[in-house]
Amino acid sequence: MGILNLTPDSFHAASQVDSMNVAATAQAMADAGADILDLGAESSRPGAHPISNDEELSRLLPALQAVREVCQLPLSIDTIRASTAAAALDAGADAINDISGGEHDPGMLSLVASHGAGLILMHKQGAPETMQDKPDYDDVVTDISAYLSQRADAAENAGVASDRILVDPGIGFGKTLEHNMKLLANLK
Repeated sequence: MGILNLTPDSFHAASQVDSMNVAATAQAMADAGADILDLGAESSRPGAHPISNDEELSRLLPALQAVREVCQLPLSIDTIRASTAAAALDAGADAINDISGGEHDPGMLSLVASHGAGLILMHKQGAPETMQDKPDYDDVVTDISAYLSQRADAAENAGVASDRILVDPGIGFGKTLEHNMKLLANLK
């Protein structure tokens, strides 16, 4: 997955791309062997503050159009808002990558289902502003596995086809280094 962060404050500077270079960067990622590209217009790094829906769309839609003009790889959109997801799917996106596991916006799961789109459900503990303050789990692997299973069931119950659902344990999202290492060691 090639990551195209359309934000000025991504925690991974190498993934940041501005609207002037997004098409060329997407093509370079495709040429380097990416199977899917993910575009995100709102930072979810630890300590990030939310932006407005209008700001998210103003960053996202021109970039999505530019990428779609040069690249036919599947495109996922990193958003927690159903309104943004709807606009992106209408503009040619193939999947939604929801860091809230489909919980932030009650319309997200049914929207994705109605479009027959793919869905990536991620686990995070807390909100980006505070998720790294004191992450705590009874058993990080069991807790996150159960959460992701429940969210996948919720997506299926909303009509998302099971073969269109991916889960993401959310490495670094409300987790300590120890939590992350346990998750990586137990991805199965």
